[in-house]
Amino acid sequence: MTRRKPSVLFLCSHNSARSQMAEALLRHYAGAHLEAYSAGLHPSEIHPFTRQVLAEMGLDMEGQYAKSLMEYWGGKYNFTYLIVVCDRAEQECPLFPFSTYRLYWPFEDPSAARGPEQHKLERFRAVRDQIAAKIRGWLRELEQQNILPRTTSTH
Repeated sequence: MTRRKPSVLFLCSHNSARSQMAEALLRHYAGAHLEAYSAGLHPSEIHPFTRQVLAEMGLDMEGQYAKSLMEYWGGKYNFTYLIVVCDRAEQECPLFPFSTYRLYWPFEDPSAARGPEQHKLERFRAVRDQIAAKIRGWLRELEQQNILPRTTSTH
C-alpha cells in the first residue's frame, strides 16, 4: 500500500496572490514530499503580477485558477496542514475541520499596494520572497522533526 504524502492547503481571501504563491513555492521546494493546494474564501482571478513574479523564478502557473475553499469542504479532502496566509481569512474562517494542523502565517496583501505599476510589482516580489523564506524555514523544521526526509530542496 502506498502511503499518501502529507498535504497542505494555503488559505487566503481571494486566492489571487499570497496563497497561489505559497502553493507554487511549496510545490517547487518540496513537491516530491508534500501535496500543495490553495483556496480563497472569496475567490477572484489570479493577479497577473502573481504569475509574473513566479515566472521570474521559473515557476509555471499553467492551469492554475482561483479556487473556493468550498471545493475542499465536506471531507472530500483531508489536509495535514491548513496554513492561513492573510488576516481576513484568519478572521472569517475560525474553523476548518478537514485539517490536522492549522498554522497562521500572515503576509501583506501585495495587491493592495498603491502607486506606480513598478512599485506594485516590487511589492509582489517582496511578498513572494517572504513567503519563500517562510516555507524554506518551515521545511527545515519538518526535516529536523523527521516529518520530511532531509533531501527536501530548500535552497
